[in-house]
Amino acid sequence: MENREENQKALCKHIPDLLSSFVDAFVDFSVSGGLFLPSQNPSLDPQKTHQETPLSLQTRYPAPDRLVAIGDLHGDMEKSKQALRLAGLIDGSDKWAGGSATAVQVGDVLDRGDDEIKILYFLEKLKREAMKDGGNLITMNGNHEIMNIEGDFRYVTKLGLKEFEDWAYWYCLGNEMKSLCAGLEKPKDIYDGIPLNFRGVDSEVLQGIRARIAALRPNGPIANKFLSKNVTVLVVGDSIFVHGGLMAKHVEYGLERINEEVRDWISGLTGKAAPRYCRGGNAVVWLRKYSVVEKNCDCSMLEHVLATVPGVKRMIMGHTIQADGINLACNNRAVRIDVGMSKGCGDGLPEVLEINQNSDLRVLTSNPLYQSKHKSYLDADTKEGLGLLITESGSKQVEVKA
Repeated sequence: MENREENQKALCKHIPDLLSSFVDAFVDFSVSGGLFLPSQNPSLDPQKTHQETPLSLQTRYPAPDRLVAIGDLHGDMEKSKQALRLAGLIDGSDKWAGGSATAVQVGDVLDRGDDEIKILYFLEKLKREAMKDGGNLITMNGNHEIMNIEGDFRYVTKLGLKEFEDWAYWYCLGNEMKSLCAGLEKPKDIYDGIPLNFRGVDSEVLQGIRARIAALRPNGPIANKFLSKNVTVLVVGDSIFVHGGLMAKHVEYGLERINEEVRDWISGLTGKAAPRYCRGGNAVVWLRKYSVVEKNCDCSMLEHVLATVPGVKRMIMGHTIQADGINLACNNRAVRIDVGMSKGCGDGLPEVLEINQNSDLRVLTSNPLYQSKHKSYLDADTKEGLGLLITESGSKQVEVKA
């Protein structure tokens, strides 16, 4: 009898936590388009939006057997899935099918499209599925993630604001449900400190803007749940990834240090303003010295930067739309993979980059003008490179640069 009472007390003790987990899953399902996130290590549980210790971020990885690089997604779920299927990373049921492959998405999930939150949830689902299969999906911060955390919403769509307004409804409803349980701490008001009105803001979008600020500001629920886990610079095998580009001063400052400081800022530990190397034209998420097609790539600067990172052969970047598809410059040292695939950003044909363990590069393209979707580029001295393989696509010029 005594043991039964102790068991009942132990069960009751965990009811508040069970209720909280149920509510979180209910909210996730409601705002993600019907996804249940697979379980994972509790110590890395993004359901816990206020963690005492920031999540550790890994900056350097050994070369995998297969490495896939995916460019800017900008709120377009359909094109995002097309790119992932093109790479063989998801199957017809949208489940991870990449096995032990490592995939890197170079940032700019946010802005210009209407499915930003849904893509964040979808990528999180794939991360957990990949981990169980021995694979890895790594997401990065782009300039649009940094802009939104700072409250710069210049490139948000009306439906994008509506998505955040809907998220806030379900999130606040979940908090109300939690507040009914005496064993749980009363949830914080997500709108705390956010003005009720903004000068010049139409009433039609006001609540969406307030919800977006609440979600994405430093220590906001969406910022904590997803963006705080993004890296800003990354080394995988002999490739270094960054959204915009790196200068020697960035490498000297420290790649791990950059990742940790950006993570701490997103987690609300260091103030409202982004670190200085994330702001301005020479920032790691804004730099275009190696990616603007109509100008000469600064190859000498790139060579100097790569020489400061042992074992690295190339820099892989997004940020600047390549109207003729994925291409290389500077003797294959600069790899530009943003093809403007989002409907809000040029509606380009999806392409992804693949690197095998021997450091052979291939472009996987959905361009119907190419019967073979696997375009190899192996010889650094040949006159034909990835940039020349796609030039006959007839893609329209894209003027969007942000």
